[in-house]
Amino acid sequence: MQTPLLEEHRSQNAHLAEFAGCELPESFAGFDAEYRAARERVAIFDTSWNTIWLVGGRDRVQYLHNITSNDIKALAEGCGTLALLLNPQGHILAELEVYALPERLLVRSHASQRERTLSTLKKYVIGSKVEIDDVTERMGSFAVEGPKAADALRQLTTIENMPPMAIRETAIGGCGRYVICHDHFGATGAELIAPRETLPALWRKTLDAVRSLGGAPIGMSALNALRLEASEPWFPADFNDAMIPHEAALEATHVSFNKGCYTGQEIVERVRSRGHVNRKRVSLKFSTTSPPQLGTKLRAGGAEIGFITSSAFSPANGSAIGMGYVRREHAAPGSVVEFDGGTSEVR
Repeated sequence: MQTPLLEEHRSQNAHLAEFAGCELPESFAGFDAEYRAARERVAIFDTSWNTIWLVGGRDRVQYLHNITSNDIKALAEGCGTLALLLNPQGHILAELEVYALPERLLVRSHASQRERTLSTLKKYVIGSKVEIDDVTERMGSFAVEGPKAADALRQLTTIENMPPMAIRETAIGGCGRYVICHDHFGATGAELIAPRETLPALWRKTLDAVRSLGGAPIGMSALNALRLEASEPWFPADFNDAMIPHEAALEATHVSFNKGCYTGQEIVERVRSRGHVNRKRVSLKFSTTSPPQLGTKLRAGGAEIGFITSSAFSPANGSAIGMGYVRREHAAPGSVVEFDGGTSEVR
């Protein structure tokens, strides 16, 4: 999938690469400059790895409540939540962001799983009064985040008094936009969603605001390091259909244990009542500055006990960091495990 901002990125001499099926900037001015801009000022980055669906119809809330892991019925207008779409065995088919609009639900997921996710959603409509409009080809998005993000956005719109995961419909330059209060690496941030034909102009306008504050556009390499420093997992890299929610450590953010039945709920509840899983997603600090390859095996006492899902060099740590899965007996903070070329401490 190509971003609607492709020509904008090319005009800035961005280095483009494929990330989970999406062609996005890997870097603009280089990792160090981009990392500093995000940490000290403000960053703007393309988030066009998302699909966007508008779900309408009288039964839209009950329908999505019945098939996802979180409490959709509890969403007040203008609010959002994270949820998971599971198969009957409790494995994660998709991560969803669900936002309540006046007459619709705005749902986002990862473009790399677009066809499977949409097919699964449609399978469960089963006669309900629900319409799913895939607007992915008509909409696009980018994010602004960092210490000066609110100042940059104030030149266009405002995110004051917006709680996390809130959504607001607004007009910028006479055209309707959605603003989502959503961060990607633990700083103040928001995303702008707009029609694809107007997104490039909005990007340029926002980029001017960002640069006026000493900020810069950043690519996926810097963003990957920033989100790993904040221990933010990415779908499908760090959790996917090989995992269940408790293994992926998502039960506190993506799952409601106070709602009724949904697909995969029996497995989720059984794991909770049992009290543990055999493996767990953890953050890792490596003994090397060079990030290990994804999929690298982790060992303890010569036995294989896990694997690495993500890695990057972290300026804040002065070493490579990452995420991975380890057996529960090695998941406590401070545990040290081995890989070919070094060791890793569980954080």
